[in-house]
Amino acid sequence: MRHAEDEDEDTWEDETWYLPPDRTRYRTAPRQTGPRQTVPRQTVPRRTGPRRMAPRPEPSRQVIRGQLVRPARRRRVPRKLAWGAGAVLVALIFRKAVAWAVLAALSAALHLVGLNVRLPHVALSWPWQSVTAGTTTDVSVGPWVLQKIEGISRPALGTENFNFTFTHKVSKSIGIWPCWYSSTFATTGHASATVDLNPGPGWWAPRTGHYRLQVLSRPSTGIPGRVRVAIVLPPPQLPQSVHDVTVDDTMSHPIDTQHSWTYPGLGCGALIRPQFSAAVLYAQAQNLAFAQAKNNPKITGPLIKAAEAQAALIIKNNFVQPTVNALGYTLTSFTIDWSPGS
Repeated sequence: MRHAEDEDEDTWEDETWYLPPDRTRYRTAPRQTGPRQTVPRQTVPRRTGPRRMAPRPEPSRQVIRGQLVRPARRRRVPRKLAWGAGAVLVALIFRKAVAWAVLAALSAALHLVGLNVRLPHVALSWPWQSVTAGTTTDVSVGPWVLQKIEGISRPALGTENFNFTFTHKVSKSIGIWPCWYSSTFATTGHASATVDLNPGPGWWAPRTGHYRLQVLSRPSTGIPGRVRVAIVLPPPQLPQSVHDVTVDDTMSHPIDTQHSWTYPGLGCGALIRPQFSAAVLYAQAQNLAFAQAKNNPKITGPLIKAAEAQAALIIKNNFVQPTVNALGYTLTSFTIDWSPGS
């Protein structure tokens, strides 16, 4: 750096500068063209310690390994609190079902330890079966319930299991050799009786009397109404074909075996044994089971009763009761009669 005193006095044209204690340079005199004037230089003490820098604010975003990482947002609602609120909401909606389950578990636990404690009775009910209290309506409930019944499209099945035995015998003779083989099997059969829950619009015509709904009281403020429903259905039908009956071949086993004195000789064994194949035995057992499901009162009676009970539950719980509850009524009585015609 060149100082002012090293320059020629005739050619030097400069302005006078100096540094005040605050180290700010500023101009003190206008530019001169004559002889320069020497101004004593003021010595500024130099800082010897480390420079202190103001702390920089932390950035809101960070860069890790060349990737921009946004700061994680704080969860406003804790996860445990959200799950707890959801559980409380579900418990409030299904409070009757939860109360029934708790009382049933408590009763079983007390019975297991031998304590006889009288607990309050709570019936199992779902939210969609509850009655809307505090409403009034003039809607004719009869056509609505009938419309729901007419919408049923599948039959009720009453399935029963029954045990029976059958004997399979094969007799063949080779010349003068009498060959016969007989075996008795124990078998389990499955049969179903069907109920036609939707006989058609003509079945529900008013003149037939197959559908009767009686309004006992109308709903008023805070008090639901009361209705009584009675319907008539065609009688349950027993199995119509052999395919409506099945045989559990895994439960079948022989209980007795008889054969001629020549069995199991080489000739008789090779001639008779193949006729005891599983396909032959299953077909015979299925035909016998179908005959019993059609003619044996010990089997047909339970089949019909099971079909009637299942049909009544389907119509009441799935169609009639939800409909009257939604209209502000309670179902005080529901009966099903069976037409004597086949």
